[in-house]
Amino acid sequence: MRLGSVKELEKRRKSLRKARDGVRRRIIVCAGTGCVAGGSLDIYAALVEQSRESGLDVEVELEACGGKRGKTGPDYMSASGCHGFCQVGPLVHITPDDILYCHVKTADVPKIVDETLKKGKVIEKLLYKDPTDDERKQGREDITFYNRQQRVALESCGVIDPESLDDYLAHGGYQALVKSLTEMQPDDVIDAVEKSGLRGRGGGGFPAGRKWRSCLAAPGDVRYVICNGDEGDPGAFMDRSIMEGDPFKVVEGMTIGAYALRSSSGYIYVRHEYPLAVQRLEKAIAIARGAGLLGEDILGTGFSFDIKINRGGGAFVCGESSALMRSVAGYMGEPRPKYIHSTEKGLFDQPTVLNNVETWVCVPPIIDRGAAWFAAMGTEKSKGTKAFSLVGKVNNTGLVEVPMGISLREIIFDIGGGILDGREFKAVQTGGPSGGCLPADRLDLPVDFDSLTEAGSMMGSGGMIVMDDRNCMVDVADYFIKFLIQESCGKCVPCREGLVQMHAILERIIQGEGRPDDIGKLEHLADAVEAASLCALGKTAVNPVRSTLKFFRDEYEAHIKDKRCPAGVCKALITYRINDNCNGCTLCVKACPVGAITGKKKQKHVLDTDKCTRCGACEAICNQNAISVE
Repeated sequence: MRLGSVKELEKRRKSLRKARDGVRRRIIVCAGTGCVAGGSLDIYAALVEQSRESGLDVEVELEACGGKRGKTGPDYMSASGCHGFCQVGPLVHITPDDILYCHVKTADVPKIVDETLKKGKVIEKLLYKDPTDDERKQGREDITFYNRQQRVALESCGVIDPESLDDYLAHGGYQALVKSLTEMQPDDVIDAVEKSGLRGRGGGGFPAGRKWRSCLAAPGDVRYVICNGDEGDPGAFMDRSIMEGDPFKVVEGMTIGAYALRSSSGYIYVRHEYPLAVQRLEKAIAIARGAGLLGEDILGTGFSFDIKINRGGGAFVCGESSALMRSVAGYMGEPRPKYIHSTEKGLFDQPTVLNNVETWVCVPPIIDRGAAWFAAMGTEKSKGTKAFSLVGKVNNTGLVEVPMGISLREIIFDIGGGILDGREFKAVQTGGPSGGCLPADRLDLPVDFDSLTEAGSMMGSGGMIVMDDRNCMVDVADYFIKFLIQESCGKCVPCREGLVQMHAILERIIQGEGRPDDIGKLEHLADAVEAASLCALGKTAVNPVRSTLKFFRDEYEAHIKDKRCPAGVCKALITYRINDNCNGCTLCVKACPVGAITGKKKQKHVLDTDKCTRCGACEAICNQNAISVE
């Protein structure tokens, strides 16, 4: 249905909201990538089929809810984007009763239909079990993972059907675009973004409004807007989840930006490994175009703008703005010198604004609710909220969004539920491969752009990897340097060769061949690579090494001087032994792949250190804490 005017859109919205108000219950099945991998689409199909077979009044389209219904209204059943709590998926959320079912399987569907949907009973075994108090929690409001968050970018993820424009409109979608087109001049939009204090969420933290104004002031009549969805940090999936869960907001945010910049053409650059994001974005763009919300003469206002999707080539360096633009233009993804500003000469050498997915989806709520509303959240220099992917050795992994300025401790120990298996917290790595590792005495550090940078790390796009006492920090630094060697475009010598030399030194230390001057060499190389590299990849690539040297220097010294890995990770520097806790259960004997462990049942076993390959299988399977690492 093409909407030829703002009046037609608002009439449509009114009708959809009336239909939504007539819904008795909404059953939302998470269809983010993680839950889809766990079978959530089969769960959704089974819920629809069995609910109808049971005689329940069920609709799968919002508009249909406005038609014939029972006395209490129909149930509206839909799939959604990521709910965030990936640790306990697949998830089924039932509102307004706020019942969240976790680890749902297709086999659970008949009971959900019979007990909950028909009789209104809660199935205890499907509720979330809190690891801190061992209690079952019924709904999102009861679970610390959710109730400590404040969502802006993620507010509709896990709530709306990402493939339904109707659902998006009913939840207030395109109100901000209508306001921009009918009540604001382009300069007013930029003013609002500036006053909100919105800074780019892709890693650099550059003020978005200043970037937009700089582009608008550049000479030329052609301007481009680009959405960076190339999110390449290991362990990061914020932008992916937004593109999958709220694609219409990505489109709306870019459209508002295009209006402010007098642009008629935009691109979304999506990481090649994100097929579901591409699929849903393509569908959203096609639906928006058909509805008159993209293309020529949007809503009859005379403003025209359209979007194309480019799939990334799998190169981490293409997350850098100038390399990304070269890739969109059909060239090899290599960065350009920084004296060339993309706001003046970007895509096709025309003025260009590039922001990442999270930045673009913050624009509609800023316009809709006002700059002051957004600026009231966060800190003085870091306004609003920030989404993070919380992963690693933490009880509650998943996608979180919190106000800027919250402490690392609150994220890891309150929202994240603390460290797995009750182990000791050791470090948290923020900012992806180019970020730094912060120790326990930095847990009360506020999470904002400037505080993290001052501490030797960075915000980055929002990856947050938690480590415990079993992580070796020399090994962690080596892992990220290896990753960045593979992802360097090789254009400049400091990055191309400097990282290789750093890796060689780290490998030497890990293999027990470290030299007394290796720490000094690493520090010297870090200074050179940072100072002379062409782009941000090289300039920040040294952060993992530099931060681990700063906070965990004793581990480097133990590797080099004592030929010992305190965390028990580096194989060349550890020895496994069986201690007096051994009860002779024989589990380790069966697990050892080389027959290095011998012994009779119910008697202490013996480990032949000459045969041992240090694979760790014995330690992993032992439940008596009988394997010691020296």
